Amino acid sequence: MTARNELRLLPWSGPEGKPCYLSTDDPDGWMSRLADNIEAVQLGTAAELLERASEELDDQDTNPEDLQRLAKELTGALRDVLRVATSRGYLLAASATPGN
Repeated sequence: MTARNELRLLPWSGPEGKPCYLSTDDPDGWMSRLADNIEAVQLGTAAELLERASEELDDQDTNPEDLQRLAKELTGALRDVLRVATSRGYLLAASATPGN
């Protein structure tokens, strides 16, 4: 098993929005690959939303309801991207420690 400081923050939340972690010595295991795939989807969704936001903000005819919906979607995507960045930062720090 991995040391406590080497747990991987997973790209989804558990009950009550609490973070989920993976403890494994196999970065190519099923759960690790699942987390990698979900992170890729989350990053892709964020990129698509960013493109859409740029277009809608440039469009003078975009109505307030559409902008509010977009803001909510962007908030969720930003939350996901921040979790991915945090997780990857932890993984980089763990791999940089002596003995890894």
